[in-house]
Amino acid sequence: MGAGHDHGHAHGAGGHGGHTHGASADSDKRWLSGALAVIVVFMAGEVVVGVIAGSLALLSDAAHMLTDAASIALALWAIALAARPAAGRMTFGWKRAEILSAQVNGMTLLVLAGWLGFEAIRRLLNPPEVTGGLVLITALVGVVVNVAASAMISRANRTSLNVEGAFQHILNDLFAFIATAIAGAVILVTGFARADAIASLVVVALMLKAGVSLVRASTRVFLEAAPANIDPDEVGRVMAAVDAVVEVHDLHIWEITSGSPALSAHVLVQPGSDCHTARTALAALLEHDYHIDHATLQVDHAEPELLQLGQAQPGAHCEDSHGPAHRNPGIG
Repeated sequence: MGAGHDHGHAHGAGGHGGHTHGASADSDKRWLSGALAVIVVFMAGEVVVGVIAGSLALLSDAAHMLTDAASIALALWAIALAARPAAGRMTFGWKRAEILSAQVNGMTLLVLAGWLGFEAIRRLLNPPEVTGGLVLITALVGVVVNVAASAMISRANRTSLNVEGAFQHILNDLFAFIATAIAGAVILVTGFARADAIASLVVVALMLKAGVSLVRASTRVFLEAAPANIDPDEVGRVMAAVDAVVEVHDLHIWEITSGSPALSAHVLVQPGSDCHTARTALAALLEHDYHIDHATLQVDHAEPELLQLGQAQPGAHCEDSHGPAHRNPGIG
């Protein structure tokens, strides 16, 4: 902001919203913990059966289930971190830990998709002998387990990228078991061993889609881009149209974590108007129309020459204004 403003008023409206507060966070933890327990029990059983049967396929699938368990454990850890209050250098608290968890889950999906894609192509070219009956039975049990785990996590707040990351892991594992069951049935009936590799490639495509979506969404938060459902130019124009407002500039909109948008802006109002009244009206507008309940607004009186169009450039009130300035079209 430029120096020398005689009537500077900087105010914050609301607090840091977020789904991981209070009862919602406790509910998320309960559902995620339940899903984790189901996954771990099935994984342990699959290891035992794999060792007894001497099946490398079952042991490999158990390793895949281990990544699902790890993704849920990571999500639970991130929720615990996000619940910590802001203190010391962590002025926003640890809310971004949830976004970090989502990005790790997304990148894990992409790495797994790469590995499974390579293995599927290798098996497509040189299909190994596959025991269709054992594959079919294990896959059907896996479908039931993953349906239960997916249902539990879907009850948590999936507007959180953190919870969504864990959900996508389990959902893709469900798709994998369904595809594996179909492949097992085909192999059992027809002996077509390549069905296993073809089913894997279908799952790889789904994993790539989910992984890219998670990484893209979490990267937007880390780069402090405006939420996907909020257009900063529209917000600036709407704010500038409020009574007594002359100009809005240095407008920044970002997300502290998923579902917690924040805004800061420098607002110039007409000389003689009440800065506090304008700030209150703007804060109410932002919360009602855009669900932004954390707004920091510096409100100043505009210099007289700024009211005369053509004699001053928008944003001239600040020596180093960031981004476009939005003028009230009814003042001039």
